Amino acid sequence: MTVTSGGPALTDLLHAAVTAVGGSERPGQVAMAQAVAEAIEGGTHLLAQAGTGTGKSLGYLVPALAGGDRVVVATATLALQRQLVERDLPRTVEALRPLLRRRPEFATLKGRANYLCLHRLHEGVPQEEDQGLFDPFEAAERSGGASSKLGKDLLRLRDWADESETGDRDELTPGVSDRAWSQVSVSSRECLGASKCAYGAECFAEAARERAKVADVIVTNHALLAIDAIEGAPVLPGHEVLIVDEAHELVSRVTGVATGELNPGSVGRAVRRAAKIVDEKAADEMLTASETFERLMDVAEPGRLTELPEDLGYALVALRDAARTVITALGATRDAALSDEDAVRKQALASVEHVHEVAERLVESSEFDVIWCERHERYGASLRVAPLSVSGLLREKLFTERSVVLTSATLKLGGDFNGVGASLGLAPEGAHGEEFPEWKGLDVGSPFDYPKQGILYVAKHLATPGREGGRADMLEELAELIEAAGGRTLGLFSSMRAAQAAAEELRGRLEMPILLQGEETLGELIRAFAEDEPTCLFGTLSLWQGVDVPGPSCQLVVMDRIPFPRPDDPLLSARQKAVEEAGGNGFMAVAATHAALLMAQGAGRLVRATGDRGVVAVLDPRLAKARYGSFLRASMPDFWTTTDRNQVRRSLAAIDAAARNAAAS
Repeated sequence: MTVTSGGPALTDLLHAAVTAVGGSERPGQVAMAQAVAEAIEGGTHLLAQAGTGTGKSLGYLVPALAGGDRVVVATATLALQRQLVERDLPRTVEALRPLLRRRPEFATLKGRANYLCLHRLHEGVPQEEDQGLFDPFEAAERSGGASSKLGKDLLRLRDWADESETGDRDELTPGVSDRAWSQVSVSSRECLGASKCAYGAECFAEAARERAKVADVIVTNHALLAIDAIEGAPVLPGHEVLIVDEAHELVSRVTGVATGELNPGSVGRAVRRAAKIVDEKAADEMLTASETFERLMDVAEPGRLTELPEDLGYALVALRDAARTVITALGATRDAALSDEDAVRKQALASVEHVHEVAERLVESSEFDVIWCERHERYGASLRVAPLSVSGLLREKLFTERSVVLTSATLKLGGDFNGVGASLGLAPEGAHGEEFPEWKGLDVGSPFDYPKQGILYVAKHLATPGREGGRADMLEELAELIEAAGGRTLGLFSSMRAAQAAAEELRGRLEMPILLQGEETLGELIRAFAEDEPTCLFGTLSLWQGVDVPGPSCQLVVMDRIPFPRPDDPLLSARQKAVEEAGGNGFMAVAATHAALLMAQGAGRLVRATGDRGVVAVLDPRLAKARYGSFLRASMPDFWTTTDRNQVRRSLAAIDAAARNAAAS
């Protein structure tokens, strides 16, 4: 097929791009590119599952670049953004230029807080305790610069600002702490605006926006895509095509952006920032409301609030009204001539507006929101409010006036795309209508031979895990599997407590080194795991999705139990109940789908290259015994499956021996 009338064939374009990046064409990649081209040409939508090793980035970039429309590509992880901007896009653009007879331009765009703020860098950080500005760089220099981690980070940031062309935090290597970055960055609300700021002409964030305005392809993240969808004012340039990579993360990221939080710390900061600027009456009103809110939060119990307690409701109304009074007082001087105080006022206004908006949302207690209290050991209690569902928002904001392609290695859960489609606001495939947009699902497969490369072992003989923990039989099984594998184990646990308990127990029983998430940075842990084959790595959520270690260092992936959400998770339990009240199966729609997605991602850590061999071991008998087990297994790669513990030990020993022989030869 051709991309445009009289234009180059899509297969020729794809071949040129694959050759440029040093890869090889695969049938799945070709099928995906053709489906993406058809969706763009027809103005329809596509959900494309493309397994690891398919080359899905080129599968969507080539038809998107060839189509000539403006394209936004949104990803979930920094690693993929870097791959696209530093590797795939530059090479693909150069490879296609002679065939397309034009050079498509591309740019990266992120939220304003991702870029270094020159005003903050040079003028200092507004401090609520002081009417003036506090310069942390001067403090660092007075103390010799090397007296603290914060001081070192700040001085390095100042040097980096002179060298960087983008001011993008993600390009700073090694990175700095969140505390240090907060000294040199601002949110969109805190920004003075390019026309008012003395550094507006040099602003990194504004420069990124300008580059994005003229680019053919804009690479961004899920969070900015969510902000663009949720907030009234668009932050992304107009575009005809949207491609969402790592799309299995989208609902979670949109939910996160749409979640509000209120706690005594954030309210206290807002009060202090405003107190020196507004009149005493307005400041006192907000201080009194803040103190009442803090007293109530000190004794608040964690859990969902189906309705606000009367005293808390009154406190939130008082806080909302006081915040509105302060906003009015701050607004009276908002258009004054620019001065050092302008940054202080903008920071105060941003803090108080946040308090007002969240308090108002909590007071309204919409039936479409879920409210709960949670308590953190370090930060104390907070109130959180999140949408019961984001499907309607996504259907309305995402799938209108543009063609949307969503792709991931895990979109087909339980054997079809309908579960993921429903979470995005789509009707079952083929059942579209006026309200529901038309879409197509496509599974392009994987270049890997899963039945020959991997084994799925379910420890059917173990006791069903309970909520109390302390699974001695599971730890015994885990130790035997690791010994048979010669180490080489990625342990995926359903909680940090379980990972810590397993590491503590097995470190005393096994000779293999066991690394534990949290004891070092994630990047350093993965590097150490990959470099030393006998080493094992134990951890929780981020390891289920964030590890790419091909080769003999990862030949056994263990899941301690099916990762259902906690029964007391306020948001997911509310979503499950809502499905049940609507006549659906809440457990399958929410809990089982949540677990299926994680298990599919976790199992995907095993086979990352054509020569990989190994075992995924699930130490939860429910995967073999429960009725929902088939749904979960259908979401995972098509490994050869067994419940025979002796067979799997022999297989692991053989894989270990082969790896040792290969290393010795």
